[in-house]
Amino acid sequence: MPFLDQLNHWARHQPGATAVEVGADRLSFAGLAARATGALPEETDRAFITAISLPNGIDFAVALTAGIAGDGAVAVLDPGWPVAQRETVTERLAAEGARWQPRSRPGSVPALADGRPGSVFLYGFTSGTTSLPKAFTRTRESWRRSFEAGTDYFGLTRHDRTLAPGPLSSSLTLYALAESLHAGATFVTLPEFDLAAALACVADREITRLVLVPTVLRLLAERGLAGGVDGRGLTSIISAGARLDPATLAAARRFASNATIHEYYGAAELSFIAASTVRPGEAPGTDVTAVGRAFPGVSLSIRDETGRELPRNETGTIFVRSDLVGNGYAWGDDGEAFRRDGDWCTVGDLGFLDRDDVLHFRNRRADMIVTSGQNVYPQEVEAALQGLSGVTSVVAVGVPDARRGSRLVVAVLGGPEVDAAVLRRAVAASLAEAKRPRSYYRLKAMPLTPSGKLNRSILARWITEGDPRVTALD
Repeated sequence: MPFLDQLNHWARHQPGATAVEVGADRLSFAGLAARATGALPEETDRAFITAISLPNGIDFAVALTAGIAGDGAVAVLDPGWPVAQRETVTERLAAEGARWQPRSRPGSVPALADGRPGSVFLYGFTSGTTSLPKAFTRTRESWRRSFEAGTDYFGLTRHDRTLAPGPLSSSLTLYALAESLHAGATFVTLPEFDLAAALACVADREITRLVLVPTVLRLLAERGLAGGVDGRGLTSIISAGARLDPATLAAARRFASNATIHEYYGAAELSFIAASTVRPGEAPGTDVTAVGRAFPGVSLSIRDETGRELPRNETGTIFVRSDLVGNGYAWGDDGEAFRRDGDWCTVGDLGFLDRDDVLHFRNRRADMIVTSGQNVYPQEVEAALQGLSGVTSVVAVGVPDARRGSRLVVAVLGGPEVDAAVLRRAVAASLAEAKRPRSYYRLKAMPLTPSGKLNRSILARWITEGDPRVTALD
């Protein structure tokens, strides 16, 4: 991550300033640089990929900072993964590291400094069609450019205090930490998400900036308004992971009346794609599909299945050209999740550009479910249940939910011995918390098209309309 040279700069010029706060724990810029230096490996006769599977805490920031020194890389694992999944990913990382070339002469002592711009520093993970998540990689240069573009667009300065209450294993919160350290600003998070604790931070810790998903923003704003928490000290809100609905935006504007609200659409593999801004006193747009204009330095193209560029207002696949994109997958690439066509890249999302060059987002790639800012492949959920005794077929789908964007649910075709308790135990043993269904249903018939193909949108309609072909499981 290209923030180590900047961290050293801030450690010299504002050594006592707080770099990271997690709950009651604090670490200054000088303290973070010193602890990370002490955590560096003793020699660099081989390349290192450091797997980090830690909850939110100061130790996470230290491990991250030390792990990316020189040409080192980190792989940020969700600590909520089942043990078997974590072990499988760790084994793949070991094999990946073994393929790397030595990064310096044997016996040399590493320094807390940024490595080569084109070198990989981050292994991130996205949902896949199996229990092994796909691993995408990012270079130092791609994030350095993202820092420069994002800091300017969102107005981040060293005087800001950013609260990002999500897990550091998520791309959104991890990036907020890194960009804060790069800018010399204070980053604040919580040991675990707690709404009262987050509001206490806003009230008592001079937070100026929030970075969070829409679901959490709505909870925070509504509870803050109800509890009389003063949000007028907030000057900036950055929301990503799902579209801001009108109710959430209205609550945020009432709670933080002095804040500029930024909303951006992006992907872990592509970085920033498009963004919109609502300043205090401005009327927000009314089109619920609009996600803003192309981010600075980003070009957009909408194409059909043959690769032909489509005219304005026609829906197709969103392609992006920018210096911010990642360089693909270390493993798990199915040829569809991330594609290149020359300088243009896509993750398969669908949308269109209107005549004012505003991008409108229609659907995530294929059947991906976006719930509370988390991307979940239904095939992964289905695979966790398909082998259960008595289960004939499993269908996972997202149904509309005012708070989560989509609520992940599962419907099964099977025998009477299959109940909700059985299904919950199975997913708890194999899926992380964010990927576990919220509700379970029994199917009397499979949701099929006239040609006999499975259609999840039919199931979602059955559930929302109360169709007798699907009933809730206790």
